[in-house]
Amino acid sequence: MKKLEGKTAWVSGANKGIGEGVVRLFALEGAKVAMIGRTRDEGERIAREICGAGGEAFFIPCDVTREDQIRASIEETVSRYGSIDILINNAGIVEVKMLHEYTADEWDYLMNLNVRSMFLSFKYAFPHLVLNERSYVINIGSISSFVGQDMTPAYTTSKGAVLNLSKSIGLDYARYGIRCNCICPGITDTPMLHRHLNAEKDPETHYRNRLARVPLNIPLYPLDIAKACLYFSCEDSSGITATSLVVDGGYLGCAEWDASKYDDGKG
Repeated sequence: MKKLEGKTAWVSGANKGIGEGVVRLFALEGAKVAMIGRTRDEGERIAREICGAGGEAFFIPCDVTREDQIRASIEETVSRYGSIDILINNAGIVEVKMLHEYTADEWDYLMNLNVRSMFLSFKYAFPHLVLNERSYVINIGSISSFVGQDMTPAYTTSKGAVLNLSKSIGLDYARYGIRCNCICPGITDTPMLHRHLNAEKDPETHYRNRLARVPLNIPLYPLDIAKACLYFSCEDSSGITATSLVVDGGYLGCAEWDASKYDDGKG
């Protein structure tokens, strides 16, 4: 039996990167997937491909900075599929600039998208999640939930908040059979990563230097993070809540590392 057979998943930021990886894997595992995103052409194309391969998915255009649109997306998901069992809060953006260069509107927009949207999606999904014997909430954080990085003060602040929000949800709602965990990816090959890299003078060199600090010496891909989401979205992870899973190739496990030192052909 497929791991998510009979389950319904609501996934934000579903049109690209990690979100796309999640919806494709979840559909393969039997979930009915509500794809939440802003770009209709991309979202509908991915949904068609999933359905053409025998899965079940549909796209809901939604700006997750808008409370009314989040609420409507939850209602539409339940109207179509009858329930929500899994809530995946993946939508997020990064801005690369010094703190004093932000406008208040830019700061608020990033926080609204990266953090406030998770509060709102849970708020409106909760009446449906609580109807299930078991429900699952997965929030996508980052290695920046734990450590800082240059030129991304709003992003790192938001991801620290995501980690602690996940802990709070996991603790407060355990009594309702809802488990909530945070997945914290490292260097993952997504459009967001390349947006960050393109702010550098030499993106390729900067990318190689960053990877050299990863003990596994490889980038992660959306499917790697999707597999972690799958783990937290079923009873394979029974008993685990209010915590985080770092998927980073060992990046946070060391204070200093340089993969380029190893020329034995194994890295």
